[in-house]
Amino acid sequence: MNDIETNRKLINKKQTSLRTALTSSSDREKAILMLLEQHASLHSSRISDKNIWSFEDAILDGISDYTFRQIPKNHEHSIAWCIWHIARIEDITMNMLVDCIDQVFKHDNWQDQLNIRFKHSGNEMKQNEIEELSKTIDLLSLREYRLAVGKRTREIIAKFNPLEMNTKVEISRIQKVKEKGAVVESAYGITDYWSKRTIGGLFLMPATRHNIVHLNEALRLKKKLT
Repeated sequence: MNDIETNRKLINKKQTSLRTALTSSSDREKAILMLLEQHASLHSSRISDKNIWSFEDAILDGISDYTFRQIPKNHEHSIAWCIWHIARIEDITMNMLVDCIDQVFKHDNWQDQLNIRFKHSGNEMKQNEIEELSKTIDLLSLREYRLAVGKRTREIIAKFNPLEMNTKVEISRIQKVKEKGAVVESAYGITDYWSKRTIGGLFLMPATRHNIVHLNEALRLKKKLT
């Protein structure tokens, strides 16, 4: 556990540096490299051929299905929900808003593989829906889906023109997110937030910071349950 705490502190420190690099650095190429490194640390170690510590692996490797699925007393989420939610948010924002392409979720029959009926981001889910997802989702497929999302994000980052970092998200892309049902109407506040972000801002939040928030939550849930 000390290894996790040490690396968590390092991730937070690097997040602060990344924020500065993405918003104000004149060396955009360096910012991209920092982004790729930070992103890799928040996904499975299988996402990169570099020896980067994985926050996901530290939480998920070896845990029981019970720990993965259970919602502890006085908590709203399970670890499974946290991992699904950050994967969905990254999938929607990086593909539909940054690259203007279909979500990973729409390919390779992911909804059936995951064994869930939900297609949206998970924002504003009712408690009984969170419990349903936590109980039914296929855990192996969940990790594979998140890996596929992460790999696609890295492809998007690698080809991204750093000079466009301060470009605002196009409103037509926000509208498509709504039309496709990727975010439910009651959660349109999140799309309003995204519409005010630059592409660099989306790389920061949600592509990295949002992952940190819910991986931290997953770690707390794991400690509660084990």
